Amino acid sequence: MWEERININEITEIRAKTSVFLGVGAINKINDIASILASKDYKRVVVVTGKSSHIKTGAWDVVKKALDNNNIQYVIYSKITPNPTVDQVDEATRMALDFGANAVIAIGGGSPIDAAKSVAILMAYPDKNCRDLYEYKFAPEKAAPLVAINLTHGTGTEVDRFAVVTIPEKEFKPAIAYDCIYPMYSIDDPALMTGLPSEQTLYVTVDALNHVVEACTTKAANAFSILTAKETVRLIAKYLPEAVKNPNDLRARYYLLYASLIAGISFDNGLLHYTHALEHPLSAVKPELAHGLGLSMLLPAVVKHIYPASGEILADVLSPILPGLKGTPDEAQKAFDGLRSWLAGIGIKSTLKDEGFTENDVDKLTDLAFETPSLGLLLSMAPVEATREMVSSIYRDSI
Repeated sequence: MWEERININEITEIRAKTSVFLGVGAINKINDIASILASKDYKRVVVVTGKSSHIKTGAWDVVKKALDNNNIQYVIYSKITPNPTVDQVDEATRMALDFGANAVIAIGGGSPIDAAKSVAILMAYPDKNCRDLYEYKFAPEKAAPLVAINLTHGTGTEVDRFAVVTIPEKEFKPAIAYDCIYPMYSIDDPALMTGLPSEQTLYVTVDALNHVVEACTTKAANAFSILTAKETVRLIAKYLPEAVKNPNDLRARYYLLYASLIAGISFDNGLLHYTHALEHPLSAVKPELAHGLGLSMLLPAVVKHIYPASGEILADVLSPILPGLKGTPDEAQKAFDGLRSWLAGIGIKSTLKDEGFTENDVDKLTDLAFETPSLGLLLSMAPVEATREMVSSIYRDSI
């Protein structure tokens, strides 16, 4: 295949709304980025990251040197957890404002980057807090400049306008989407991802898979979102087993990272619907639940219920992992069974029951899907009407 002809050590620049540096060694582009920041007088930055991945991957050593070489002062907020909370964002924002930061650097996967996007907004609106932002009490039009250094291949948040943060006391996990939080620059370096554990490799990649399954079947789906969806699935089907087998396989990491990147652009254009709208209540109620695992448990049931309306597209897009589908409505159960089998084959066998959810939780989860700010918009984009009965059925089929 043509993939072998690509020099994965050559850094290519991919332009969407964000300029992305993709390739082995792309982390070194932070030197050029720091120089640009300094030239624009962004000389005090807040670095938003998790507890240790920025250090373990070696990313921070390169970033620190680049900042020092360009006389950029920095303060580090390193308390972001998976499924970050509004309180973490507020604390990071206070640190940034107290320091006088005028730009943000995110180092991490989806959680640190999403938190950093939120911090960037609140730095521009110091009279607001993160609950105001995620309960839609204002609509931001500006944010501090953001640079995203991505450490996982799944979320696509380094190239899109979305962010997700949890409001714990309400068990809400809303999403926001504003043009002002597209990163100025992003770095996608597969060499930073060879240390991802096997489970995390699976979960983040399934996130990208869900992005395109949804983006190609929403009411806003278009030729571009379908095209990128099909290529994303092809790359995942080919390279995910290789990355699990050999975590240090840079070619496999490169193409999973590229798949995640184009999946992010795909749903930035085609939007999302059921799987993400229904997963957010799961990890809002159980913050320890990995987002990608939650999505994987819902995906077969979502495909089953939307298949009668979107079978022709799904049969084509999913053909690398579910060959032989014709797209007819009577294949819905076959698609459900096939996806569960494929997920089990790559090592994801959990159902909602395995993660502690029961029939008794369905009503609460359904309520949260409809009550959480922003999720109604996702549900409105589904190819079949998002009634309470439909949402409850998807949860039940996932138990």
